[in-house]
Amino acid sequence: MLSSLEQTTDRQLHSFYGDMHIHIGRTSSGQAVKISASNNLTFENIAIEASERKGIQMIGIIDCHSPSVQEDIIQCLDSGAMQEIDGGGIAYRDTVILLGSEIEIRESGRGAAHVLAYFPDLGTMQDFTVWMARSMKNVQLSSQRIYVTPRELQQEIVDRGGLLVPAHVFTPHKGLYGSMADRMSEVFDLNGIAGIELGLSADSSMAGRISELDGYSFLTNSDAHSLGKIGREYNRIDMAEPSFAEFRMALGAKDGRRISANYGLNPRLGKYHRTYCSGCDSILDEGSDIKEMKRCPYCGSTKLVQGVFDRILHVSDREEPVIPLSRPEYHYQVPLEFIPGLGKSAMSKLLQAFGTEMNILHQATEAELAAVAGDQLAASIVMARNGTLSLSAGGGGTYGKVLR
Repeated sequence: MLSSLEQTTDRQLHSFYGDMHIHIGRTSSGQAVKISASNNLTFENIAIEASERKGIQMIGIIDCHSPSVQEDIIQCLDSGAMQEIDGGGIAYRDTVILLGSEIEIRESGRGAAHVLAYFPDLGTMQDFTVWMARSMKNVQLSSQRIYVTPRELQQEIVDRGGLLVPAHVFTPHKGLYGSMADRMSEVFDLNGIAGIELGLSADSSMAGRISELDGYSFLTNSDAHSLGKIGREYNRIDMAEPSFAEFRMALGAKDGRRISANYGLNPRLGKYHRTYCSGCDSILDEGSDIKEMKRCPYCGSTKLVQGVFDRILHVSDREEPVIPLSRPEYHYQVPLEFIPGLGKSAMSKLLQAFGTEMNILHQATEAELAAVAGDQLAASIVMARNGTLSLSAGGGGTYGKVLR
């Protein structure tokens, strides 16, 4: 059904691009779902953007627990624009959508954290919605707090055949390590965790300082709040085809299926990479030893938001990162939208020439890019592809910047 990127003939596996964390902003009727997300982030628009512009073959839409979103899904199925597939998931053209939910958890004496739950089909998701509605104030909205223990939530997901993935685990804003616990084992049964989402401000080397993560597959996802942000981070996944069942096997590295590459921002570009002082609006730079710092070295304020890099140093149980041999390479890649000088006109020409953003980032040669967009932009795109652009660090909710 779907074209592959590359083929492994001995197992008949293929490699597909996947971005597994995309939000719904509004439904087709105008019902708000993710308040901070764009109004045009509807279920159908996301599918169109991922398939036709981005060239991403599997996506996770993580607000599908909302009853109003489920109405949109049913309309897409009834119209014939989309179809449920064997193995779990909903197909739109060359893209398969996995149905997910982002949920906020909290325990007494701890901060809050977000987790992702994926289910194989709409019926199972609807059943999960009925259960969540008993312990959630507004099940219509995205990322709402559920008033049950994390382990009870975990059991309900696992019992329904779902996959539980802690989201953006190191961020100070609702990350499990960033704001809830020093160890995941304090919150969950580790055997019921399907994978780990790193978040925009961390990479697999940074996560390699925490030993309890060694056995898990890592995901790099966009956490998109607008159509343009889809695919700013993504994964290469080796599977027989995009589906829920194959994704489960890939997370578990079963029968040759696996997450074979992570494509993400250099952590320095992430909004929460370094510690931020709200007293003087400063991002504490790489030279600052702030593992145990209580006051800003510039103004003396105690209003510090600990960054991902510094939080990992605080909770790590290793002096140096350990990268298991099974861990795929993490590719630092700057999204096209971050590249200085790459405006709408140039982007339109590139898409017309190469079809999708994935083709621009992975397939087109520098000479081919230069023929369409000029030598300077072509060189910048190749540097973005190779992760060699100069960057300034982000922090305190502000992205880092591409300098060149």
